[in-house]
Amino acid sequence: MLAGIAVCAFGFEGPAQAQTSLKVMVFPSLANLPIYVADRKGFYTERGLAVEVLHTPNSDVLRNGLAKGDHQIVHAAVDNAVAMAEVAKVDIVVFLGGDGGWNSLFVRPEIQSYDEIRGKTVGVDAPDTAYALLLYKMLDLKGVKQGEYQVKPIGGTHQRIDAMLNDKSIVASMLNAPFSIRAEREGLKNFGQAVAVTGPYQAGAAWTLRPWAQANGDTLTKYIQAHVKALRWALTPENKAEASAILAERLRVTSDVAARAYEMGLDPNDGFAKDAKLNLEGFTNVLKLRAETLGTWGGAPPSPSKYLDMSYFERALAGL
Repeated sequence: MLAGIAVCAFGFEGPAQAQTSLKVMVFPSLANLPIYVADRKGFYTERGLAVEVLHTPNSDVLRNGLAKGDHQIVHAAVDNAVAMAEVAKVDIVVFLGGDGGWNSLFVRPEIQSYDEIRGKTVGVDAPDTAYALLLYKMLDLKGVKQGEYQVKPIGGTHQRIDAMLNDKSIVASMLNAPFSIRAEREGLKNFGQAVAVTGPYQAGAAWTLRPWAQANGDTLTKYIQAHVKALRWALTPENKAEASAILAERLRVTSDVAARAYEMGLDPNDGFAKDAKLNLEGFTNVLKLRAETLGTWGGAPPSPSKYLDMSYFERALAGL
């Protein structure tokens, strides 16, 4: 009997490992491929994390929700983190990089030149952060200055595409993948990549509240490990078909659009950074762009280190 009890005891698994719940908010985009993969392939759960991925309609919801504790981690254009620190005075910390953003300036089909944007309306997510600043800089370098056009807050990329297609008064916007592929197919014109004009740019990154990071260092390290593992898996050539299928399902785009977006993810200048490492030169340009376009810090931006704590990232990589 004792032998039988021992066999039974070792034949059954113990209680399931307790899961730490996390809410992560993102914009729907190609940048989230590693997040979607980590969710689908179980890379979060194998590290004891129960991650709920939330799509935000705009940056205000994303930033305000993080500040209130509605979600613990956000992935978006890193300039939003800077805005939280400098404008809202929220103590944030950026702990992970991501990508160059795949941003291109799109215009309505009747627009033939930059000059024709003058006196008209451009669409943005929020007028004082992130890719709106890229738009202002790109127009400025082409001779169209701030104040010579109107700016209308609309929301995320897919919302801006719909606005440009359905409202002829919205003549230009900065759009990113994979929705920019749809924009081209529906007749909007691509005036070129933002990074070709502005230089290196840290677009997608992840951040959280600094006090939360300090109190949950182990959880944050595990989250980064799952993210990096998922990114490595997604960018392995033999996983292309499955990774593209995951992207198509989560973003509700066709398989051919997802496959083309996946190829864009491999771009050495605008694509996914190896292991989601942060691009310090690109982040420096983000701060410089904010200083130039909004006059923040009196035009003299601080060092990126003000907003960074990469110790969690370093610890995560050391443990992989």
